[in-house]
Amino acid sequence: MEQRGGWSLAWRRLRRNRAAMVSAIGLALLVFACFPGATLWANYVAHHGPNDQNINGYVHEGGKKIPVVALDGTPIGPGLRGPYLLGADANGRDLFVRLLYGGRISLFVGFASAVLCVGVALILALIAGYRRGAADAVISRGLDLIWAFPVYLLAVALATSFAVGGIAMGPIHVSSQSLAIPILVIAVVYIPYVARPIRGQVLTLRQSEFVEAAEAMGASSLRIMVSDLLPNVATMALVLLTLIVANNILTEAALSFLGVGVPILTPSWGNIIEQGSAQIYTAPALTIAPGIAIILTVVSLNVLGDALRDALDPHARLR
Repeated sequence: MEQRGGWSLAWRRLRRNRAAMVSAIGLALLVFACFPGATLWANYVAHHGPNDQNINGYVHEGGKKIPVVALDGTPIGPGLRGPYLLGADANGRDLFVRLLYGGRISLFVGFASAVLCVGVALILALIAGYRRGAADAVISRGLDLIWAFPVYLLAVALATSFAVGGIAMGPIHVSSQSLAIPILVIAVVYIPYVARPIRGQVLTLRQSEFVEAAEAMGASSLRIMVSDLLPNVATMALVLLTLIVANNILTEAALSFLGVGVPILTPSWGNIIEQGSAQIYTAPALTIAPGIAIILTVVSLNVLGDALRDALDPHARLR
């Protein structure tokens, strides 16, 4: 009988989870729509970009000319009205084009901040869990300090302080309008939520026989952490990465809605909701459309993360 490896078994269990497969396909389609799809739609269908205003423009429907923005400031709503598939906003900008480009920014910030968060958390957890002693005490107290603050309160405070003059640390200068600001802020506030469980796993693995054997053979601490411990916590880090992306997308939307996230002139799902909230009664699509996009993305990521956790569970082999 053919012997299957751990990753093969995990992939087989994941394929049997229909909800996970639907979520993965949905995420793939969303990523395609927001990255290459946004450019294709803007260039060949809509023929305008996400920031192109058309306040005095018209669309033709049934032989009639309908203004993109009415005299009272109400934009056209969803419908097959030329290129304006989901209507326009108060400035005559195409909502569907802005939704696609906004998804590109929101997904990029969410994934980039999650990768940065999990990467830093992995390094801190490996050092704290393996070295223990003073290194563990310093790292753990630092994580506890971040953990003590509510996530959104700390994120708003950091984003506001960086928004004033950006980041200037020696030769490193980051503009306050750069996407690096929300990426860094969101990554920092979630580091304890990733590092603490991984550190606990490393502390358990620290007492394992294969670690003691590596130490007896004279392997260095760095080699043990990279070659022996890291592969054993990689599955946990992968699951946490999937789940933390969903949290980061929500956090980016919240910060952008409050005006301290993605720069206001850059379309993102949070910025679109904030700009459309003033017309929620006359043009509800301006807030409902990006809200639905956020919900679908976050739910899909959470379903996929739960499925990955179940598929990578070593105890599942007994079932």
